[in-house]
Amino acid sequence: MIKYIALYKRPADPEGFDQRYFESHLPIVASVPGLVRAEVARVQQVFFTGFLGDTEPHLVAEMYFESAESMRAAVQTPEWASSGANLAEIGGMELVAMFSAEVVER
Repeated sequence: MIKYIALYKRPADPEGFDQRYFESHLPIVASVPGLVRAEVARVQQVFFTGFLGDTEPHLVAEMYFESAESMRAAVQTPEWASSGANLAEIGGMELVAMFSAEVVER
C-alpha cells in the first residue's frame, strides 16, 4: 500500500479555508479512481519543529492506494486534475507540501 500525503501549513483564515477544503475539495478527492481511503487530521500540537522551521502545520491529509502503480494511474485522471484545480482555487497550493510514502506493514 502507498499513500499520498499533503501537509498544510496554517492559513491566514483557518475556518474559511477548512470550510472550502471540506465542502469542495474533499468530495472531489473522494471521486479519484483507485483511491482506497482518505483521512484528514487537524494538527493539535507540535512537539518538535525540526525541519518545519517557523511553519505551523494545520492539516495532514493522507490518500491511500493499493500500489504505486495504482497511485500513478490515479494522478493521471481528470478527477485528480480537478482536485488540483480546486485546491488552487481555494488557496491551498501555497500552503501545501506533498509527497508519497510506502506503508510499511510488519
